[in-house]
Amino acid sequence: MEISSKENTQFFSNNTILPVDRSSFKSESSASKEKQSCCGGIKIFLGALSFVYFAKALSGSYLKSTITQIERRFDIPSSLVGVIDGSFEIGNLLIIILVSYFGAKLHRPRIIGAGCLIMSAGTFLIAMPQFFMGRYRYERFPSTINSTVSISPCLQDKSQNPLSALEKSQAKINAGCEKEAGSSMWIYVLLGNLLRGIGETPIQPLGITYIDDYAIEENAALYIGCVQTVAIIGPIFGFLLGSLCAKLYVDIGFVDLDSVTITHKDMQWVGAWWLGYLIAGVISVLAGIPFWFLPKHLPKPESRKDSSTSSEQSKFITEDNKDQHKSYQQQVTIAEMAKCLPSLKNLFGNPVYILYLCASIIQFNSLIGMVTYKPKYIEQQYGQTSSKTNFIIGLINIPAVAFGIFSGGLIMKKFRINVLGAAKLSLGSSFFGYLLLLSLFAMGCENSDVAGLTVSYHGTKRTTDYEQDLFSECNSGCTCSKNDWDPICGENGVTYISACLAGCQASNGSGKNTVFFNCSCVGTLESPSRSSSAVVGPCQKGKECPKMFLYFLVISVITSYTLSVGGTPGYILLLRCIKPHLKSFALGIYTLAIRVLAGVPAPVYFGVAIDATCLKWGSKRCGGRGACRLYDSSALRYVYLGLTLVLGTVSIFFSVAVLWVLRKRSSPQDETLSSNEERDTCGTKSRKDNFVNSDRLIQTTYWPEKETRL
Repeated sequence: MEISSKENTQFFSNNTILPVDRSSFKSESSASKEKQSCCGGIKIFLGALSFVYFAKALSGSYLKSTITQIERRFDIPSSLVGVIDGSFEIGNLLIIILVSYFGAKLHRPRIIGAGCLIMSAGTFLIAMPQFFMGRYRYERFPSTINSTVSISPCLQDKSQNPLSALEKSQAKINAGCEKEAGSSMWIYVLLGNLLRGIGETPIQPLGITYIDDYAIEENAALYIGCVQTVAIIGPIFGFLLGSLCAKLYVDIGFVDLDSVTITHKDMQWVGAWWLGYLIAGVISVLAGIPFWFLPKHLPKPESRKDSSTSSEQSKFITEDNKDQHKSYQQQVTIAEMAKCLPSLKNLFGNPVYILYLCASIIQFNSLIGMVTYKPKYIEQQYGQTSSKTNFIIGLINIPAVAFGIFSGGLIMKKFRINVLGAAKLSLGSSFFGYLLLLSLFAMGCENSDVAGLTVSYHGTKRTTDYEQDLFSECNSGCTCSKNDWDPICGENGVTYISACLAGCQASNGSGKNTVFFNCSCVGTLESPSRSSSAVVGPCQKGKECPKMFLYFLVISVITSYTLSVGGTPGYILLLRCIKPHLKSFALGIYTLAIRVLAGVPAPVYFGVAIDATCLKWGSKRCGGRGACRLYDSSALRYVYLGLTLVLGTVSIFFSVAVLWVLRKRSSPQDETLSSNEERDTCGTKSRKDNFVNSDRLIQTTYWPEKETRL
């Protein structure tokens, strides 16, 4: 009867003969239109938010890919680059509380749009120094710069060097000192990254809550999952963009590229690092435009109109508190704020939460430091170019991370793993990940043979006081400076810091094709009586290095996947071990702790440790230490991997302690937490309900550095 009635109504309404059920049809039509409008609005917002997540992930990963380029361009040490990298987190922390509280009361889409504009302004500011610093100047002997005058690299006979030669070089130094102040323009890069952090702040908390408020309840998790998936795609394009820009010369469009005497394989090469920031800035501007046209509120779905809270939220609000429950738009009184202290005491009295928080802080210190300097490590350890390094990370490592995160969630869902199982899976992931990392100690390359630094001019290993070894009998008659860095490769396979220190008497050709002859130091290793030739640029790494690099890539991808598998189980453990009414507060404390104690300091002290392995520092034109030109490969490997592994090992001990506490409080019949102890430790009801309740919350929380966890 019901079916036939509907058919008849539809028939008559289509033929517009009888207006019998027009009022009911009208209400039905308006309801469907409202539903369609609601769904359409939230889907537009979802698409816009996904694009914003892509834009912020792209610009963040692009910064990681330009670490070495910025270091060389501004002639600054790695520790200072670490400060620049950490400034993003500082900017985020400056306004996170204000945005989280006041932003929810204002026009959320427009605040996100304003954040995109601030983020793009910061990205543009990072690129600005390129247009005010003047052209990039690298160290090169005059004869290699398309000079028509042939000057001997080794100035034995000072009469052959015109009186103005040394004076001209000194005049160039003095003239360059006026523009040397441009090297302090790295401050603008720091301020730009700080602005990026400020602009990024409202995107996550306001965007996710907007979806959660106006999406159909059963679709919210899917929508948030889509946003997070797009966020993982962003770094892939960020590193690929870094690879493309690293191949282009820094002053492309401003100088004649034929006059450039170095290639992208040279240690002094600086790519067009600024170009990617302009592209990322434009993308951020475009991403923010739709939010200025979205409404402050969308019509709520029918399922949510009858209650001020969702069905899931009602599960976390006890009956006694429902009458006192206030909407988040209402002002918080002093009495309510005072409730924060007992909540904080309750939270820090939870041993599982505290131990997991400590484990996460230490592990993120390890991972953030490793990710920040991974491109630099590959370049220095295996002699790879910046372009190739970024391409490999973007195309191989990040997809492995994304697949690992997905696998962790799939394992949890398929096997319906409980709290104890999640702790085991997270611990196992970390243990095997860092165990694989241990094998990388055996997959390094030996130091290149650099006369006076890693080997003496007589072929023996360098002494401790290597600076004094730069001069030898073979170049004693030359007027050389130990501060120069213009490497050449002798035919004996040894790199010399400059043609002068190699004792070269003559040169032929110009630019990249320059060949030096009668180099007295080049022949000393094999036949001292014979002088030999050398070409521009350092010698290649040892024959075994390409093979070691291949092994490194394989282990690195497997390690990235293994460590990422434990990310989702770890977050489930965090959510299930907190009382329902403390979840938001606990997650806020967790995110704050990760940013302050890991995101800010890790790049700095990793940079300081890496600087300690430098063998040859560059010199600024007006004096002072510049960027490092050559690292001790063995020391760099032990410091970089060792620091990562030590921090990871400490975090594993805390994870073991978490597992021990959970085991101690679990029931012997099953591995779920007993109901009596749930109030103190995990506050959960049953394994099935827990998984369902936590599933959406996991999606809504932010995992710091998830997009670039390599």
